[in-house]
Amino acid sequence: MRELNINKELPVLAMPNLVLFHGRDITIKLGRELNNEFYEEIAQEDFYAIALTVKKSKSEGTYEKNDFYKVGTLIKIKDRKKISDGDGYEYSIDVVERVEVKEFILSGTNFRAVYDLVPDIIDLDEKNQNQMLDYIKNLTSEISKNFRGSGAYVEYIKTINNLPSIIAYLIPYINLSREERQVFLEIRSLKMRSLRFLDLLIEHKESIEFQIELSSRFNEDINKNYRESMLRKQLEAIQEELNESVGSTGKKKKDYSELIEVANMPEGVKEVALDELDKLQRQSPNSSEGNVIRNYLDVLTSLPWGKSEIKDIDIKAARKLLDDKHYGLQKVKDRIIQHITVMKLKQNKQGSILLLVGPPGTGKTSLGKSIAEALDRKYVRISFGGVHDEAEIRGHRRTYVSALPGRIIQGIKKAGVKNPVFILDEVDKLMSSVNGDPASALLEVLDPEQNSSFSDHYLEVPYDLSDVFFIATANSLRDIPEPLRDRMEIINISSYTSDEKFQIAKNHLVCSVLEENGQNKDQLQIEDEAIKVIIEKYTREAGVRELKRQLSAVARVASEKIVDGASPLPYIVKGNMLFDILGHEIANYDRANKSNPPGVVTGLAWTPVGGDILFIEGALMPGDGQLMLTGQLGEVMKESAKISQSLIRSRLAFNINGLEFNKYDLHIHVPAGAIPKDGPSAGIALFTAIASLVTGHPVDSKLAMTGEISLRGAVLPVGGIKEKVLAAHRAGIKRIILPKDNEKDITDIPKDVQKELKFIFVETIEDVIKETLGIELPKATFFEMTAKNVREISA
Repeated sequence: MRELNINKELPVLAMPNLVLFHGRDITIKLGRELNNEFYEEIAQEDFYAIALTVKKSKSEGTYEKNDFYKVGTLIKIKDRKKISDGDGYEYSIDVVERVEVKEFILSGTNFRAVYDLVPDIIDLDEKNQNQMLDYIKNLTSEISKNFRGSGAYVEYIKTINNLPSIIAYLIPYINLSREERQVFLEIRSLKMRSLRFLDLLIEHKESIEFQIELSSRFNEDINKNYRESMLRKQLEAIQEELNESVGSTGKKKKDYSELIEVANMPEGVKEVALDELDKLQRQSPNSSEGNVIRNYLDVLTSLPWGKSEIKDIDIKAARKLLDDKHYGLQKVKDRIIQHITVMKLKQNKQGSILLLVGPPGTGKTSLGKSIAEALDRKYVRISFGGVHDEAEIRGHRRTYVSALPGRIIQGIKKAGVKNPVFILDEVDKLMSSVNGDPASALLEVLDPEQNSSFSDHYLEVPYDLSDVFFIATANSLRDIPEPLRDRMEIINISSYTSDEKFQIAKNHLVCSVLEENGQNKDQLQIEDEAIKVIIEKYTREAGVRELKRQLSAVARVASEKIVDGASPLPYIVKGNMLFDILGHEIANYDRANKSNPPGVVTGLAWTPVGGDILFIEGALMPGDGQLMLTGQLGEVMKESAKISQSLIRSRLAFNINGLEFNKYDLHIHVPAGAIPKDGPSAGIALFTAIASLVTGHPVDSKLAMTGEISLRGAVLPVGGIKEKVLAAHRAGIKRIILPKDNEKDITDIPKDVQKELKFIFVETIEDVIKETLGIELPKATFFEMTAKNVREISA
């Protein structure tokens, strides 16, 4: 060893999968990944090198200095011989001493190392060393009894009389990882290394004995036909004994006791979870109930039980975000900001639940997503379209096969937090069936007074939903049960005007469509006039969903032109090009007639895709006083027609030119008979159509009307005013008759539309007669008027 103190710089030999221990000889194989110079150096007599284990093997066989452990061994190569069936050499090596590298020096493609010798610290006297040596030999002899042909191996071990040497000889036979072997090498204390080796040897002995015990336990079942079954049972027995499971993914079985502790469950829920865990531990490996309990514990431990972090709400930033992402809808955004402001004052405590109601495509769901972004909360959405099973809300009982929690609990689990923004989409599409009423099941979810202890049938323990910000969406209130409606704060989202659609398309949709189709503004541009033509002639909707589809169709056609290079860039789409791109116009809005004959009146209607005008036509014919209604009218419209007929008979006496009411039939028709129509808002239009017919007075074709009537002649308010007025403006109407109680709704109509229309507000049918037929009668004498009086006044 003394001559080694002179040479403090030696070549480094990389050991990819091997840790060498000093005190023994070993034979290793080296392939041709080493360069020729290193081979020539190795070939020298009494060649010394530093063997260092690499931290991670590399397929290319080249390493950097950080890839090596700094503690290795000094080796002396005594002999080499060519491998007969391979490319490389087999070397006999004497592992001399442990070393620690102080500096790496790059030499060509290999490293040299400046090192220090770090020999063992001899902290065991000779007597203790001999005792430890004898104990290791005896223990090795006991282990060897379990293996046939191990006699020569045991005899050789008995000849080793040096403690470091016997440790170095036996350690390769113990199953340790590369990292564990390196840690063992770096232990300098002979006492500590000997005790650690003894622990490893005892563990190795117990492992072998346990495997033999397991093999003998199932020995009776082993045969050729049931070999696969035996292997499974051995695996299950090992899992049961070690309380861990190793599957195909190599992951250990979950420690449910630890998961329960860290889940932050309420005390009552924790007791239930621990009871279920106790049941699970008593189950046999083949028990089917074990899987049911494990699934239940998985759900319980994965739910967020603890309080979520209360984040400060920036009201200005929230308003800016809503303004940037949603054009128009000013009242809706103001109401949302007010709700968020209240949440800020209440420290994020959720109170009322919002219900966004509006036609399809008006941005209800995207508003919910923006609210989540403004509050910096997780966003969860579930759709209730077509749900008809109460278990979808409350979950299944665990006794059922494939039982699952309800959609509410699944959504909370998916969010991973206790206070997400939870969108309940299409609550008006819930359907009752023999499986229960899902809408009724939602009552507990959406009631702030009850949802702090929501009960899911699968969980069977209460879960607090009071921190969740629920936002429901619906297309219509009509199909939502009254008790459910009563638990939510309703925010109506009306149809977009043509100008609003244009601004949304220009500022939002076009950019989104270009991105979806892999284009940019340098490749495709759609002129403003083309967007307006698409809105007016190729879409018929309250929202902008169809508008986006048509813009996507334009982008797809343009992409072919762009790829083919048939047109210069940017490809500009103009209004007169849309026929070639989109084909025939598909939107056919009714327009006001140039003139109306007696008995024809223009009414206003609300539809799920916005407002529309409708023409009500009347005709008299010989008969016996019957009333005929056509046009696929609903029950409410039929009742309005009958009320109108009774008002005409009672107020106008129906004796014009000797016409007797019971000798004539009255036929009322509303065109577009393939479309179902219902609602009370056509009351004054039906009344005016009959009055125009029997008096012979035509009604101005540029005059439209909407309103409900009562049998006493009062005009009652109706809904959907904004949509109806916008439809009238689009159709070229100049004057609109509305119920007096709807005067407040005019503020919702855009200012530019208000300027082009004249609104007439009425309270009674006398007011209607005056404005539509020009007949002004004192209300006090109206009941007594005869057809003769009417003719005289009208003349």
